Amino acid sequence: MDLNKLLHNILSSEKVKTSLTDRYSYASDASFYYLIPQAVVQPANLNDVKALFDLSEQTKIPLVFRTAGTSLSGQSITDGILVDLSRYWQNATVIEEGNAVIVQPGIIGAQVNQLLKKYGRKIGPDPASINAAMMGGILSNNSSGMCCGVVQNAYHTLRSMAFMLPDGSYFNSAILADYKRFEIEQPTLFVQIQSLQKRLITNTELVTKIRKKYTLKNTVGYGLNAFLDYQHPLDVLVRLLIGAEGTLAFIAEAILETLPDPAFKATALFYFENPLAACNAIVGLKESGAAALELMDRAALKSIEHQPYAPSVIKDLSNNATAILCEYQATSAIGLNVLLENAAGVFANLPTISPFTFTTDTDLQAKYWKLRKGMYPSVAAAREKGSTVVLEDIAFPVEVLGAAVLDVQQLMLKYGFDNGIIFGHAKEGNLHFVVSQPFNTPSDIASYENFAKEIADLVLHKYQGSLKAEHGTGRQIAPFVADEWGEEAYSIMKDLKSFIDPNNLLNPGVIINEDKDCHIRNLKSLPVVETEVDKCIECGFCEHRCPSREFTLTPRRRIVVRRALQRLLKENDTTTYEALLKEYQFEGLDTCAVDGLCALECPVDINTGDLVKRLRRESHSV
Repeated sequence: MDLNKLLHNILSSEKVKTSLTDRYSYASDASFYYLIPQAVVQPANLNDVKALFDLSEQTKIPLVFRTAGTSLSGQSITDGILVDLSRYWQNATVIEEGNAVIVQPGIIGAQVNQLLKKYGRKIGPDPASINAAMMGGILSNNSSGMCCGVVQNAYHTLRSMAFMLPDGSYFNSAILADYKRFEIEQPTLFVQIQSLQKRLITNTELVTKIRKKYTLKNTVGYGLNAFLDYQHPLDVLVRLLIGAEGTLAFIAEAILETLPDPAFKATALFYFENPLAACNAIVGLKESGAAALELMDRAALKSIEHQPYAPSVIKDLSNNATAILCEYQATSAIGLNVLLENAAGVFANLPTISPFTFTTDTDLQAKYWKLRKGMYPSVAAAREKGSTVVLEDIAFPVEVLGAAVLDVQQLMLKYGFDNGIIFGHAKEGNLHFVVSQPFNTPSDIASYENFAKEIADLVLHKYQGSLKAEHGTGRQIAPFVADEWGEEAYSIMKDLKSFIDPNNLLNPGVIINEDKDCHIRNLKSLPVVETEVDKCIECGFCEHRCPSREFTLTPRRRIVVRRALQRLLKENDTTTYEALLKEYQFEGLDTCAVDGLCALECPVDINTGDLVKRLRRESHSV
């Protein structure tokens, strides 16, 4: 079978990418997994997508839809056909004086917010990656963020969606007639969704569990709350596609309700003696109306205390000290003052270890937030060469958050993650922790597997939390979905997948995966290459800045290929190495603008232009 020929039969040549450079450069996303696609395609319209669905069915080669590739759980890579939506699906239209916005999957979240800015509005999801993450990923992962919480995410702010099923049928829930058409044209699926809904609703124990679990952030498995929140099968299906990670359908368009974007903010840093004292303060601060409560443990603070904009007090904190970045937001100065006055009693009872003041100075606020957002890259940049940075994402009931932080700290020490840090959206009990882990030997992988199992046991059984709060299930958590939800809920999820995608061709192995070891397969090794490359965490934040992004390669993809070349050398695959190296001269070196724009967004300050200039000099001197 000549896949390249088959793809050119249905797509124009500029939409098909099957060179070694293209395939290897798309083998990574922001996660610690790695799969080399057989081909990369860039469909421009619904006819193209339908043709790809037909080809996948004909050849039994899987399809995986990808936008920015900033996913952290391994859900936007494949060894099948990678469908890149970042080029032709970039439209957004503000409607109803900013109260709603129509988005396609390939537009960046921050660009949508920029369109809404003049209306004083924004989209609900506010992931830290919003300057790079695209709407397709934000919808497909049910992204949230620092202020979003559990009620302003993609699921709760979605009004309608247009989508295509694997059989090529297309529906738009914004069109009233499509409700009847869905029943007529999809009679089997219509009844199947109803049967799953009845099966769930009549299970009172499961209904109670679902309601309880979604009081926390939770992106593990399919969003079973859709069966409880909506009646018509089309509405149920549309909400199931939120957080489905491209395993059920292609999202072509969505209408999101927007939120006010408060222009007036007051921000403070609170320092506490230990994590328990900090976490015990969260409930009162949350009830007082705080928009953001960002927790940072001592190790996290230590990772940024050397920065020139870090408060000097941080360096003198004790080993267990913990900080909370607190911010109140309002649409007027009067409203902000009312919030602060009403919270005065809460502030008076905070057991802080140093004085604090709220600032409305935008420069100082920006410095505070830069500290908070700089923790992940600071640890990533300082990691040992050849190791992978692992950013975990879990959630606990707020009332047990302090004890949970202590337990996670102990587990990190047990497994030798001495440089691990903990931070997160404490307002919702959502913790992130960062560790550096090599995946180069069987013992490395075994260590990670044992760590992952102990974390799962801690989160699910000791604290009844969520294994993924906002980063999606992916390959990383797929083996634990049944553990999180129970066998009956998992059975409903499996049936849903089989009803819609019976041949398991849409992002197989993601969310539903019977291989209990899939989280330790296809792990991304990071061979030592060169200083600039070794720092890269392959997050993709740089890509939208690159002038050559739609011509040849982006900075991330240039680095991914550099690492691929090193892997090929270690594998003694000289044939592929020579062919890829030859292609890289033009794709990776000759066409780089070397303008350094990528460094503006890079969280670890890599200037890929400088790397390319050095490589050019070295090649000329040979």
